[in-house]
Amino acid sequence: MAPPPTPQDSKRIVCGVLAIIVGFLGIHRFMLGDTAGGIIRILLNCVLVSGLIGLIEGIIYLTKSDEEFIEIYQVGKKAWF
Repeated sequence: MAPPPTPQDSKRIVCGVLAIIVGFLGIHRFMLGDTAGGIIRILLNCVLVSGLIGLIEGIIYLTKSDEEFIEIYQVGKKAWF
């Protein structure tokens, strides 16, 4: 079993910026290990909804502390918002 991630392992900034800039591609979800979520974002791109979802997720990611982000999204694997 792998040791829990440390704040230095946080992907918060990268995922937040990617979600804001190219959220419609779902790259931020793939980075978090959520392949299904990434594919859903790509499919939603066809109806132009996922860009807004990516913007919202990016803002949420960037307002969390590194510890909260790691616990919720990297360890807890929370998929939506």
